[in-house]
Parts: sequence; C-alpha cells; structure tokens
Amino acid sequence: CDQVVWVGVSTWLFWRTFMLYCSGAQYYYLHNILGLGLCVSRASASVLNLNCSLVLLPMCRSVLTILRGQTRVSGQKVRRLLDKSKSFHVACGVAICIFSVIHVSAHLVNAVSFSLRFSDEFPDLNVAQYRGQDPRVLILITVINDCFLHSDWSVPGITGILLVLILFLMFTASSHSLRVCNYEIFWYTHNLFIIFYIILMLHALGGTLKVQMNVEAHPPGCVSANQTHPTNPISGDEKRAESAKGSPKVCDDKARFQGHFPQTWLWVSAPLCLYCAERMYRYLRSGTPVTMVTVTRHPGDVLELRMLKSGFRPRPGQYILLNCPSVSSFENHAFTLTACPTQNRQTFGIHIRVLGDWTKSFSELLLPESEHSEILPMMHQRRYPKLYVDGPFGSASEEVFHYEVSVCVAGGIGVTPFACVIHTLLDNWHQYKLRRLYFVWICRELQCFYWFAELLCSLYRKLWEENRPDFLNIRLYLTSTHKLQNLTEEKYRPLSSRLVIGRPRWKHLFQEIGKANQHKKVGVFCCGPKSISRELHKLCNSFSSTTTVFEYNKESFS
Repeated sequence: CDQVVWVGVSTWLFWRTFMLYCSGAQYYYLHNILGLGLCVSRASASVLNLNCSLVLLPMCRSVLTILRGQTRVSGQKVRRLLDKSKSFHVACGVAICIFSVIHVSAHLVNAVSFSLRFSDEFPDLNVAQYRGQDPRVLILITVINDCFLHSDWSVPGITGILLVLILFLMFTASSHSLRVCNYEIFWYTHNLFIIFYIILMLHALGGTLKVQMNVEAHPPGCVSANQTHPTNPISGDEKRAESAKGSPKVCDDKARFQGHFPQTWLWVSAPLCLYCAERMYRYLRSGTPVTMVTVTRHPGDVLELRMLKSGFRPRPGQYILLNCPSVSSFENHAFTLTACPTQNRQTFGIHIRVLGDWTKSFSELLLPESEHSEILPMMHQRRYPKLYVDGPFGSASEEVFHYEVSVCVAGGIGVTPFACVIHTLLDNWHQYKLRRLYFVWICRELQCFYWFAELLCSLYRKLWEENRPDFLNIRLYLTSTHKLQNLTEEKYRPLSSRLVIGRPRWKHLFQEIGKANQHKKVGVFCCGPKSISRELHKLCNSFSSTTTVFEYNKESFS
C-alpha cells in the first residue's frame, strides 16, 4: 500500500508538471523552442525533487526509533511500515537514478533544440549565441565571445555533470557484493551525499530556462499594434490565444522573461535540516566511549563483545552503530544487540563476524595474539582501542514480543537479532504477550551452533522447570555434511535431538504451525539470505488465506 501511494504521488507529480509546461501560458514561447524536451525535463525534475527529499527520511534512525517506541502514536501497522524504511530508501535511490537519466536525456535534446530553433524575436529565451551553435558547447558554456578567449561556465551544465558523477559512484558502490566484500567503499561514497545536496541546490540557480512574467499584458501568440500577423518564433502550426471574436489578441506590452524560480531548496530544506539535527544529536549522544568488559572469539571467525555504557537502555531486537577510531574515524558499522542490560546484568553484547577489511582490522586490535577469550581488567582499559556506540535503533525484531505466536528464522550469523530475544525470555518471559516461539536456525557448519547453544539450552531447561515445554520449539538445520558431527556433549542434549541434516521443508513447517495455531496471528521474522527471505514471504502470503494468519517481518541482513 505504501509503495502504491509513493508511485501514485510520483506519477501525479510528473503528469501535473508535464501538463503545466506543455500548456501553461507562461511557458508558451519556451515550449515553441524546446517542445517535448521542456516538458519531460521539468517533469522529471519534479520527481527528482520529491525523491531527493524523501530519501533522507528513512536515514533519520533516531526519529524512526522514537516513533516505534510510541505505542500510542504508532500501532503495529505503522511499526511494520517503519520497518520498511531501508527498502523505501533504496526505492527512492533507484527512482533518483532512473529520473536522472530521463532528466539528462531531455536536457541533451533541449541543447539541440536551443541550437536549431534559435529565436530572433525573443532573444532572452536563447541559450545559444547563434543558430546552429554546437549543442555540446551549450551544455558547458553559456556565453562565448567572438574570439573564444573568454567564457562564463554554465552553472546547470557543470553542476549537472558533477551530480551525475556523484550519483554514479554512489549507485555502483551500493551493490550487495561490494558492500559485503568492501564496505568501506560503500561507506565513503555514500557520504558524498553532503556534496551532492550542496551541488543540487546550486544546480537550480542557473536560470537557463525562462518564464514569461507578463502573460496578462502579453497573451501567448498575441499581435502587436503595428503587426498584421501574430508573433511566432517558429511556425504557424501551434495553437494560439485568440479573442472571444476569434481574432488574434493585441499585445499591450512586449513579452518579458526572467529566470525560472529555483524550487529544489523548498523540497529538500526541511528533510535536510531534520537529518542534520538528528546527526548532531547522535554525535553528542555517542561522544562518550564505552567500557569494554569481555572479548570472546567463537568458532567461525565470530567475536563476542560485552560492553558497558552509562544510561544505555536498549530494547530487545534493536541494533547499534559501532565506531572504532583506531580502525577508521569515519566508519560506523551496524550490529544487532545479542544481549541487553537487565537488573541483574548491566552489560550489553554484540556478535561480529570477521568478514571484510574493517572487521579484520578490528579483530586484530582486540585480540592481537588470537586468544580465544580475554577479560579486560578495568585498570588497564586504556591499553585497548576506544569504542563509541551510537544508538540504539529500532528494527523489525522488536515485534517478536507483540505476537502470541512468533517464528524466528535465522541463517548463519543472522541469528544475532534473535539471540537477544532468547536472552530476554531467559530473564523473564512472563511479562510479554508471546506464548509460543518457533526458533529455526540454518547453518553450514556445526561449530556455528555453539555460538548460542548454551543460551538455547538454558532457556529450554527453564521452561521445562516452569512446566512450559511447549513455549519454545527449536529446529536446527545443518546444510553441509562435510565432517559430519553431532552435538554430543551432555549439556547440549536438548539440541542434539533437534538437529536435522539438510534444509527446512518450509511448506510442511508452515502447515504444521498453522494446524497448531488455528485462528491466530503468527509473526514470521527472518534474518538470513535473500533466497530464504523471498520464500518465507511468499509462503506467508499464500498461507494467510487459511484460518491462521502469517505476517512477514524481515530483518536487514547486510
């Protein structure tokens, strides 16, 4: 529904602007010169203004988190809509790229039209200095003297080229493969958005396109008192303004033009100010370094960090942005909280998979000698790199507790959002609406299950002791049979019988859950590869036609 509204507004804005420049009296003479290129260039510019303003809103993480936490203001449907903020940001970015191509193409056509349709009658409308001037020159230069010794650079032309270059860098660096392998490139190119918006507002100040200011005194196509034919910069084919008697109107004044009023700043100023204010708030909030308590290395190149921060009160399912100046002063990496502070435990924790340059350098700083575990003494804290935490920020995983029945599906390190859920239930599951949790974890190697095996077993035993064995339903899937093993240790016995070799049969799993929870709403949460996410989303839509309603919630995996 939200996508339909966004597409509808963009389409309406494009069509409204297109018709304004196509039939608006104030653009009559300019339209005679440029034709369809004028309408398309201005219509695409309107859609660009809209999306350049909207693309910033999903990045106001603190604002979205506050809205998520206000249950009186935002219901479950609103919170589910907020969870799609990243997808909406990507959609706006794609729209910006598409309409930028349309906008640039239309202006290339306009450059040719300015050259071929040079107006002798209305010289103020011309961008070209003479008929037949090279259109490529018009893109870069607005005024060239006869000797070609002096030129005034075109503000729209130069800024337009810079905007296209920045947009190309940001778009190409946003691919999934590049973000995973070299996140630093994505991070630095995306921060070019600051320069992008500065140039964007300068881009609209050129005044290349002119609008007629005295339409009442000089109706389009009118004739002067000393003329027998109406003014016509091109030909007599265009429809002209006529009087009530059918004869051409007489001009009271000559046509006067001025540069088009820039509108971009009207669109982007409010979102840009909101984003800058939020960034300032986050900078001040994250200015104090956290205290490192423990660092543990787990199998599969995974680090577990336990930290302390005064006044830090996150909710289960939220994530933080971690900054380590010793690795990079400007990079902030998102990590889901795997443990939240409680009354009995003041620390919070995250799990980091060592993948990429930043995490590799960070791992070597924390455990330079590759120790398996290290407790950091408080008196020697300064020997270790300073860490800054920004957040917490809301995510879809917070909704796990708002359903009576929830299904959590994790792929590999994607288990981290649900680890915090398990921690919270272990502390006190009675205070939440949740009464049944299906926990599905898919891993390639058996060693990965050891990350949270003890945590799962602890919750399992606690629920058995409290006579609620049906609360937690654990399904572990091992997809690789290489060096096939089992969870043979005695303390992992509750998990060994729930370990299956192979991949889940999703349709059968949904049928089983549907039969066991008839006439109920089941929340499905996924943090894993896109293939699993797409399949679960499809099954949620198909099975929701039965007596059990499945609602899909996707956690960002990368």
